[in-house]
Amino acid sequence: MLSSVLKSASLLGARTTTRKAFSINYPILQQVAYQSGGPAKVKNYIDGEFVDSKTTKWIELRNPATQEVISLVPESTDEELVAATDSAEIAAKEWSKSTVIQRQRVMMDLQYLIRQHQDRIAENIVEEQGKTFVDAKGDVFRGLQVVEQACALTTMLMGNHLTVAKDMETYNYREPLGVVAGICPFNFPAMIPLWMFPLAIATGNSIVMKPSEKDPGALMMLAQLAAEAGVPKGVLNIIHGSVDCVNYICDEPRIKAISFVGSDVAGKHIYTRGNANGKRVQANLGAKNHAVILPDANKQATLNAVAGAAFGAAGQRCMALSTLVLVGEAKEWLPDLVERAQQLKVGYGMDPETDVGPVISVQSKDRINRLVQSGVEEGADLLLDGRGVVVKGYEKGNFVGPTIISNVKPDMECYREEIFGPVLVCLTADTMDEAIELINKNPYGNGTAIFTNSGASARKFEHEIDVGQVGINVPIPVPVPSFSFTGSRGSILGDMNFYGKSGLDFYTKPKTVTSLWKGTDASHSRASVSMPTIR
Repeated sequence: MLSSVLKSASLLGARTTTRKAFSINYPILQQVAYQSGGPAKVKNYIDGEFVDSKTTKWIELRNPATQEVISLVPESTDEELVAATDSAEIAAKEWSKSTVIQRQRVMMDLQYLIRQHQDRIAENIVEEQGKTFVDAKGDVFRGLQVVEQACALTTMLMGNHLTVAKDMETYNYREPLGVVAGICPFNFPAMIPLWMFPLAIATGNSIVMKPSEKDPGALMMLAQLAAEAGVPKGVLNIIHGSVDCVNYICDEPRIKAISFVGSDVAGKHIYTRGNANGKRVQANLGAKNHAVILPDANKQATLNAVAGAAFGAAGQRCMALSTLVLVGEAKEWLPDLVERAQQLKVGYGMDPETDVGPVISVQSKDRINRLVQSGVEEGADLLLDGRGVVVKGYEKGNFVGPTIISNVKPDMECYREEIFGPVLVCLTADTMDEAIELINKNPYGNGTAIFTNSGASARKFEHEIDVGQVGINVPIPVPVPSFSFTGSRGSILGDMNFYGKSGLDFYTKPKTVTSLWKGTDASHSRASVSMPTIR
């Protein structure tokens, strides 16, 4: 793939624009491409420069489809972590004084540059994360929408003003926090960072980002685009690592807030440790998203939607429909669903015919296989077994084909655990009320969907279900950025949600001012010569 990477690099360097004279040079491309001389070492991004790490500890980054080592990711040293924070602290002092109009202009240029180079970023996601090219482009596009929303921050950051008494006014506005941090997962290497750093920067903060050590390339490219768009040195910094890096972010007193998306274990640790150190934390955790099918639903459209939402991105979405609840006669649709799943092609992400790419790692594949087997051993029926899939030319890849398990019970491990793979577990319910009760008993509350042609049923479901994001005949109800990502219950920790108005509030603090300027003080009346009297 090196030749295609270098070809893309030359194309990027030759780009023209009608907006401004952007001139992009991408040294980072060589850091995320497998080279004949051995894997390259990914750099930190500190104070506007890509800096070689001095660490002696490196993490192998492997192509999920081939097991080739693409690059080595550093466990950043303590000195490098501190240097990134020093840079962010210094930059925040000046950046916070910039006008909202200046920051809006930077966001407008950033969204333009991302749009111009989304295909190259998507290619990197295919190499590092394993998604299909089409899905990787969607990853970039959904993040791009948040940047576009950040371009409207002049309106969203407006305060309030009220005259409360004669010559007295109260007004409020929002100020940046200072230095903030973002900790990202592997499953959306472009979208999730774009949930974080554009809003943090647009609201006047500087930010220290830690991408997943499994696929940092997309964020590194975005950092170069951000610099080209006018983000000053030090406003965006990127450090790499694992546990020690996360703990540093949780403990460093100059970092005022942490945005995190990822697993339950990591999220609970970050939320608890960050809060104990007085930080504001938003943490999106695990999920077990249910799709409810009522017998009156449009059968063909519903089955296509469920198959796409369950097996797309190899099931590695926090909003994947991993659990199906068939109500009443809808349980008879299972053979048709199996047929659709069998038609999906498993393969390498750059193959345009591929529907399902590899999962992120060997360990993830083993865990998925184990949870499928646990369902079989606990009495579920394995209607479609995607384990053991071998893709010609990519025999060492982490491939798992679409898998469907039926007659699953709520006490089974395959239902209780988030499998995070192309596996659909199926339960049945006699009524919609029973389905609602089942979902509300599940500890997670990220998202759910109902498929029906009954407006009354949809309305009842919408109001009685205890889940943050509801889709009505929509399989993955992730809201557009003018709203906020509103997962609830066990799927999120923290009081403020991601992007939208809530996201802007997360990265800012309110200030309220009450002022008194007496009108009489502004006039110069004649001096009084009469004897003053006490009344």
